[in-house]
Amino acid sequence: MSPAYIQHNPLIANGPDALGKFFGQITKERARARVVVHKIIAVGDYVFAHVNFLNLFNDDPKDTGIAGVDIYKMDADGKAIEHWDTLQFVGTPENSAPWFAPNVPRANPNGMF
Repeated sequence: MSPAYIQHNPLIANGPDALGKFFGQITKERARARVVVHKIIAVGDYVFAHVNFLNLFNDDPKDTGIAGVDIYKMDADGKAIEHWDTLQFVGTPENSAPWFAPNVPRANPNGMF
């Protein structure tokens, strides 16, 4: 990562140290915390990652996680200089949107809403 790394997620400050501090605290507090990487795609100066953050905010063994798409802009040296993400809670077929209301059934076969 570039020392000038810009983080567009309001939960994490700019800079590589802030990113390490955020995830370091998560893993220190939650034994089950982990990230499942589903796919990484690189196009030009950008890298996209589809991930599932598990136990990011709790240590529940039944946590279904938060789906994320990370977008990194890379410099000419291959270092991340900027980052954006979008996050969505992952539910179950019977409880697809636990943050919205309990027991909202899934409306499509893809697993979200």
